[in-house]
Amino acid sequence: MTTEPTRVLFVCLGNICRSPTVEQVFRDQAEKAGWAAQFVADSAGTGGFHAGEPPDRRAIRHARERGYDISGLRARQVGPADFERFDLILAMDALVLEGLQRIQKFSRGNRAELTLFLDFLPERKGQDVPDPYQGGPEGFEHVLDLAEQGSTALLRELLKRKGMFGCGC
Repeated sequence: MTTEPTRVLFVCLGNICRSPTVEQVFRDQAEKAGWAAQFVADSAGTGGFHAGEPPDRRAIRHARERGYDISGLRARQVGPADFERFDLILAMDALVLEGLQRIQKFSRGNRAELTLFLDFLPERKGQDVPDPYQGGPEGFEHVLDLAEQGSTALLRELLKRKGMFGCGC
């Protein structure tokens, strides 16, 4: 049984919609299941154009309506050092995954497993979490649906890897 926290980084393009939403949903699910100490969660974007900014106001509003507070999170850009710090880096879509693979080449101590976030849901393996930025409210709701489903599956898989399955999550 592994007791070191598993470090997970969620990555989208700008780090203001999808990845901060998934970060907080995952944290909240881990906490509610009693496993928060087993995980460190963070989020970042492949682009740095929103660095230091809070999540998109629409993402904040929709998350709050479901009981998640993402308002305190701030965007940052992913870098080569993240591949040394994190055990698992999860891309929100295939384009972000390609960008991460390019950044990964510059990492010195590449320990991170890199994959799509939805790969932990068998019925959604290989699928993207669609970017809601240019759309309406339904896009943000869909991201929350996927964040909840994907986080539950991810939490189960990571607890199984740690030899802790049977968590009631």
